Amino acid sequence: MKIAIIKERRPHESRVAGSPDSVKKLRDLGAEVVVEAGAGDRSSVPDAAFKEAGAEIVKGAAAAVKGADVVLKVQRPMLASEGTDEIGLFAKGQVLVCLMSALTEPELVAALAKQGVTAFAMELVPRITRAQSMDVLSSQANAAGYKSVLDALAEYHRVMPMMMTAAGTIAPAKVLIMGAGVAGLQAIATARRLGAVVSATDVRPDTKEQVESLGGSFVAVEDEEFQQAQTAGGYAKEMSDAYKQKQAALIAETITKMDIVITTAQIPGRKSPVLVTEEMVKSMRPGSVINDLAVEGGGNCPLSEFGKTVRKHGVTIVGHANVPSRVSQATSQLFARNLVSFLTPLVDQEAGALKIDMEDEIVAGSLVTRDGEIVNERVAEVAAGAEKPAARKPAKRKAAPKATKPDAEEAGAEAASETDTDTPDKAGE
Repeated sequence: MKIAIIKERRPHESRVAGSPDSVKKLRDLGAEVVVEAGAGDRSSVPDAAFKEAGAEIVKGAAAAVKGADVVLKVQRPMLASEGTDEIGLFAKGQVLVCLMSALTEPELVAALAKQGVTAFAMELVPRITRAQSMDVLSSQANAAGYKSVLDALAEYHRVMPMMMTAAGTIAPAKVLIMGAGVAGLQAIATARRLGAVVSATDVRPDTKEQVESLGGSFVAVEDEEFQQAQTAGGYAKEMSDAYKQKQAALIAETITKMDIVITTAQIPGRKSPVLVTEEMVKSMRPGSVINDLAVEGGGNCPLSEFGKTVRKHGVTIVGHANVPSRVSQATSQLFARNLVSFLTPLVDQEAGALKIDMEDEIVAGSLVTRDGEIVNERVAEVAAGAEKPAARKPAKRKAAPKATKPDAEEAGAEAASETDTDTPDKAGE
């Protein structure tokens, strides 16, 4: 079995889908590993490190993909219409594993099906106990939460901790984290370590204890409706209009006192909900900072701009693209470990090949295309109505293991929105 790791070519992407450690583990599974030259350069992983781990280094993506049984990437392959035809590199029957944005990229999914690629979308891996080590969304969101505080601090022209000097005392910065998922909780912990006074908001009552355990204060209208605002699976329920108005008023009042606001509400397949309105921005003190981690999905603040840092109404609004890629050495290592965990149970070491069992819940949940068809029910629904391959009837699945409480950023961020539902639509920070 040959596994290829190729260089990422999408804008704003510095990660790589492998590491020297993951190469060793894949070789222990009996696989031959090929890495495209320069694939790890932007993550500070030189070709020599991959070679020392046992990988073969080849020039160009075409050479790496040729003859490979499995191709590992971070981001979805590029279409010819995007300037580089990466999908054209694949042969029928080859397996692709990556973050695919399958629920929002029907053209890509159709192209993969037409090419005959067996494609797994890592963002669709079910949130169940035995899949925790495969959860790329959580691993990447954790790093993004950490980096979000540092990025906000870089634009904040004061200091984070209290400083008592002979010249007087400087008060600590007040930070509000909107969404207590993985990224939000890491942001709370990071801001606290830097000496800030931290508050956080989320509509799921269970997150209050998590926020307070990290030293943050919880901001929410804690009425009877709030106590029932979560399903047994840990997802946020749709709140009444009356509750939304009360919560919005509380947040608006809270934001006026904040120096830094970090928003984390991202919902796969849907536009990011607005959490910080323009009126709220106007109410903030001059020199305050908003870091919008949801800018790629439209933003939690309507004034944020993708890939830019702007100043509006005296407030600096940060909208960095692909925040996990801003700490690419760490996130690449984590991503590579997630991929090894995903592939390991699929490898039949005796046969030296992948064994795809459609009765396995993880396979059935994450497999998007196979044998020229869209085989994922959710993705097929998105593609319905367009000229795309017909969806195959899903295979009978094994009984699902007990689900864990969704703790990845997209789950927690979804709960931060006042428009969330109890639908577990977080195949996806």
